[in-house]
Amino acid sequence: MIFTSYFDNIKNVKNPIAICVKSPNWYAGPEFKPLAPKYLFFNEYKIGKISKIEFTKNYLKEVLNLLNPLEVELQLLALYPNEKDITLFCFEEPHKFCHRQIVIFLV
Repeated sequence: MIFTSYFDNIKNVKNPIAICVKSPNWYAGPEFKPLAPKYLFFNEYKIGKISKIEFTKNYLKEVLNLLNPLEVELQLLALYPNEKDITLFCFEEPHKFCHRQIVIFLV
C-alpha cells in the first residue's frame, strides 16, 4: 500500500519517501523528485498568486501527465524492495491542501 504523511509525523511511519521540491536538511531518507511540483507554480501557489485549481492544473500538466503511473509505482516500491508499504512525504499537514492528495490517485 502507498500512504501519505508529512515530515512532522515521520516518527510514526515506516518507509518514508520524500516527494517535495526540497527535503528538510535533517531528512536522510529516499527522495522521488519526479513527483515534486515544479518550483515556479509551487511558489506561485504558496504566495497566493494562483489558486488550488490552477496549481492542480499545472501539476497535472507539467508533472503527472508526463509520468507512467505503473512505472512510478514500481520505482517507488523498489526503494524499499522487501516491504509492502511506503509513505510519501512532504511538508503540509493532513488538513491542508497538498500535492500528495493529487499523487495518491496516480499510483
